[in-house]
Amino acid sequence: MDKKISLRLATVADAKQLLAIYAPYVTDTTVTFEYEVPTVEEFTYRISNTLQKFPYYVALADGEIVGYTYASAFRMRAAYNWVVETTVYIRQDFRGYGIGSMLYSVLEETLKNQGILTMIACIAFPNPPSIAFHETVGFHKVGHFSNSGYKLGQWVDVVWMEKHIGLHHENPSLVIPFSKMEES
Repeated sequence: MDKKISLRLATVADAKQLLAIYAPYVTDTTVTFEYEVPTVEEFTYRISNTLQKFPYYVALADGEIVGYTYASAFRMRAAYNWVVETTVYIRQDFRGYGIGSMLYSVLEETLKNQGILTMIACIAFPNPPSIAFHETVGFHKVGHFSNSGYKLGQWVDVVWMEKHIGLHHENPSLVIPFSKMEES
C-alpha cells in the first residue's frame, strides 16, 4: 500500500464515515451481532458517549478514514473498572495492511495511561483473521461459548480473548476517565 497512514482521535463529525465502515459488517457478516445498521444520529451518540470515559481513534489513509478502534466498559459493576472491551473495524479494502495493529497500539498506550489493566476482545467464531490479529498483538484465548448468537440464519460461537497491560496490585489506582485526561 502506498498511502500514508495517520491516526487521530475520533470526533462526532466522523460518525457518517465510521458508520460506512461498520455497515457492511452489520449487513453482510456475523462479526457483529447487531441486526440493523444504526442511524448516523445513533452512531454520533455512541462516539460522544464513548469519549467521556474511553479513547476512540480513527486511522486515515491520505486523509480518508479507513478504520477505527475504541474501548468500552467490560461490565458496569465497579469491580470491573480496570477492564475494558476493545473494538476495531477496518474498511474491507484496507484489511491486512497493519492498520488494526497501529490503532490497537495507540489505544493500548492511552488505556495504560488511564490506569486500565486488562483489555478484553469478544470475537464471533469462526473468524480466523480476527483471532490471528488479536494473537499477533498479544491477546490470548480465555473462553469459548457455543451458539451464543443467531445471525444470518446461523448460530455463531463467541471467543473471548484478553491481554493484561498493567500489573494487578492489591490497591490499584483509580482509572482516569478519558475526558478528564484531555482536560489536563
